[in-house]
Amino acid sequence: MRISTALKSLLLASMLAAPVAAADYTIRATANSNENDEDADGLNVFKQYVEAASNGAIEVEVFIGTQLCANGAECLQGIADGSIDVYISTSGGAAGIFPYVQVLDLPYLMKDDRVAEAVLQGDFTRKMREMALASSGDAIRLMTIGNTGGWRNFANTKRRVTSPEDMEGLKIRTVVADLPQELVKALGASPTPIPWPELFTSFQTGVVEGSKNGITDIMGMKFPDAGLQFVTLDGHAYMGALWWMNNEKFLSMPEDMRQVVVDGFYQLQQATFASPKRKSIQAYEDFVAGGGDLYVPSPEEKAKFAEAATPVYEWFKTNVDGGAEIFDALAAAVTAVEADLEAASAKDLN
Repeated sequence: MRISTALKSLLLASMLAAPVAAADYTIRATANSNENDEDADGLNVFKQYVEAASNGAIEVEVFIGTQLCANGAECLQGIADGSIDVYISTSGGAAGIFPYVQVLDLPYLMKDDRVAEAVLQGDFTRKMREMALASSGDAIRLMTIGNTGGWRNFANTKRRVTSPEDMEGLKIRTVVADLPQELVKALGASPTPIPWPELFTSFQTGVVEGSKNGITDIMGMKFPDAGLQFVTLDGHAYMGALWWMNNEKFLSMPEDMRQVVVDGFYQLQQATFASPKRKSIQAYEDFVAGGGDLYVPSPEEKAKFAEAATPVYEWFKTNVDGGAEIFDALAAAVTAVEADLEAASAKDLN
């Protein structure tokens, strides 16, 4: 039977007008970043996976920027009171509420991506989740730890840095938190807290002479144009991304939907592990092409940096609430992962 054009139009109009079934659950997720960075990549993967795997039972609303909240303290309060369901913070952004998360900023504990990624997929993250739930009265749940920007390296406007002695006297930008300031002091430099939006001008005017950032941040903010021309790839800290969720929202879902959310955060984690590696390739090429000096320390040189920084470990364990407990958990996890990787490598090489 042939269907007339008019009837086809009527059928199409009725299908378009038919109401779409509402999701059973809505997750409001935010990242104080931009559409081009790892946090946005992760959230987009999370949204696509969760909505598909739940057959539309869960809808994920993504807000990139500061529409829902402007900073770590405000956003985590939103998680606690339920006005926001998911939020990503750096360790510095969450340190005011969970000071022990700064363990991720301790220098030279995790030597490379393989170690860091294995550690963050294991019981160390569950330990931090347990501590965060206890600290927040079961309000804020740590879902996973990914990456946001690769590795922190020392960069400056003055000279090539090949040893801790070369750091002597440099004014290095830090956040307000104590731990990064203690690290900079341990290496002989002068910590200078500067808000992120003011950093470009601070390089230009000499208020600061260096920073500790990943290469994608350095190039994304055009810091070489402000004089930042020396980068030392000491890889002193993995730039962990802490993904938080309102615990009541998570537990309100049936177990099969909670499994979808947990699996979604695994997909998100893998995306944020991969994204900085891909973006760093072009960033390093652009830095060198623009006249930047990129220095890779030898294992012996890196060991000297690590030795100079060791007082920071004791400071952290002594001065940070929960510091000793979480430090021991991280150290044990790193030791176990390194042993597993060594054993695997031996099999692969023989």
